[in-house]
Amino acid sequence: MDLDVPVVGILRGISGEFFHGVMVASFAAGLQALEITMNTEGVVDMVSRCRPEVVEGKLLGVGTVRNLAEARIAIGAGAMFLVTPNTDTRVIEYAAALDIPVIAGAFTPTEVYNAWAAGAAMVKIFPCGVVGPGYIRELRGPFDQIQMMAVGGVTRENLKDYFRAGATGVGVGSALFGAEALLERNLEEITENVGRFVGAVTEAANA
Repeated sequence: MDLDVPVVGILRGISGEFFHGVMVASFAAGLQALEITMNTEGVVDMVSRCRPEVVEGKLLGVGTVRNLAEARIAIGAGAMFLVTPNTDTRVIEYAAALDIPVIAGAFTPTEVYNAWAAGAAMVKIFPCGVVGPGYIRELRGPFDQIQMMAVGGVTRENLKDYFRAGATGVGVGSALFGAEALLERNLEEITENVGRFVGAVTEAANA
């Protein structure tokens, strides 16, 4: 899964009436890929309603897809990509057969390899916050051919460390949108936060 802007925005627990505004604002601010988690109430309705408004070059996906049943629901709703917290090869193979890329969750070397071998477009190293960028660097030793996305604990302050360690991309939630801005439903501030973060990601990835 090639991302011109190598960051996936992660939204969890957002209300249906607010999601559309955040999606539009985030895409306008330069975000390319946005994920809403499967355990968000009303996710199916949000994705199915908003999918027709996703402009060319942008991606709307569903995350926290834990099993095959959830993968079927997410793709049925119109998800353009899936993100999983765990390695389930059935999910990867099912989505791949439908040309839907999967960013598959993994942590151990065995999980990383199995996810990639099953056809994952990218492997999500999660939770990165407990191990830091050094863990990505160690995994890249034997698995230099595998695209890895760091998720969990990624901030503007440590972006460069993750990309220097070999991460292909990052997945970010409140640090991208701004926790306070989300709480206050401040779309203007969310737009500014996303724009700044996207700029920082582009700089870090090209450093």
